[in-house]
Amino acid sequence: MFKAAILTISDKGWRGERVDASGRLIAEIISGLPAQVVKYEVVPDEAGMISAKLREWADSGHIDLVLTTGGTGLGPRDVTPEATLAVTSRLVPGLAEAMRAESLKLTPHSMLSRAVAGIRKRCLIVNLPGSPKAVRENLAVIMPALPHALEVLRGEVEECAPQERPSHAH
Repeated sequence: MFKAAILTISDKGWRGERVDASGRLIAEIISGLPAQVVKYEVVPDEAGMISAKLREWADSGHIDLVLTTGGTGLGPRDVTPEATLAVTSRLVPGLAEAMRAESLKLTPHSMLSRAVAGIRKRCLIVNLPGSPKAVRENLAVIMPALPHALEVLRGEVEECAPQERPSHAH
């Protein structure tokens, strides 16, 4: 069972002016990993607050996966990617690339996503868009890769390639 945290970045959500449908949807979808959501918070579009929360959760040693939702677009207050880059030591660009590539089949606007994915200690942090529809579409793309990624980060898997069987030619 993986331990997950969900961080919703939304000024309106933080002020209580909007229900966080995306955060709830993430929790529902990742229960299939299997993952248990152990932390959930809504913060405003403030890079310092986002970075501090990501640092706190990743550094606790108790969280394998942090999924953020919101703040990945071109708006002046969209700072989630910068806040994530400020705290990660290694990027996992394939996750964000795969999400954008698959979403591009549905809308040209996906190329405007600035979402990133990276690692802090043994925690994988992935930025997701803010809308429930986009959250569902993007998670569907990366879900098949997440269990293996998290097992590798935990040190449970050393080899990423399938082992070849020795041939028994007669």
